Amino acid sequence: MRRLCDSLRDYLSRGLFRPATILPAKNNYPPAGRLRMQLRINGQRTHADADPATPLLWVLRDQLNLTGTKFGCGIAACGACTVHVDGQAVRSCVTPVSAVQGKDIRTIESLGSAEQPHALQQAWIAEQVPQCGYCQSGMLMAAAALLAHTPHPTDADIDAAMSNICRCGTYQRVRAAIHRAANSVSSGATKSASNSAAPKASRSAA
Repeated sequence: MRRLCDSLRDYLSRGLFRPATILPAKNNYPPAGRLRMQLRINGQRTHADADPATPLLWVLRDQLNLTGTKFGCGIAACGACTVHVDGQAVRSCVTPVSAVQGKDIRTIESLGSAEQPHALQQAWIAEQVPQCGYCQSGMLMAAAALLAHTPHPTDADIDAAMSNICRCGTYQRVRAAIHRAANSVSSGATKSASNSAAPKASRSAA
């Protein structure tokens, strides 16, 4: 049983980190009925040949191999497909790809890596948030957008921003993990400021 639990924990931990590999764009002309969409995803410029009304979700998954963003409902209700567009949390299952041309798109693949995890990914593991794990990429992206705009969220802030659905019901753990990540970032910033100020103080004393 211990071996099974260790294997499951390792699987869930690795599942929080997705390799940021975008398939190279093809240089041929788009097929009939499609247009070439110029996109900026995770800091890289690429393009996709698609009907302008195609949801961003399917361009990410089917054309660009960014499969960390999940399909859950198709009606913007569950949040499994959440990505960032110009820093805002957006449900990609109902966002036409034509609406995000020239905008900064960020997916779960850009949030962190196994070598340099984001504070939220570390907190997610520490609080044992994932159960089945399917909704977690969307949850993490929604939480990241929240902390980017509200570094020290209250419970009410979290409840208002985290409208994602978790069928496993880990909402209390999600809230605890967001608070943990916020405190971690705040503590890290305080230590960094103290370290940078220390040499100045020493030089002044000298």
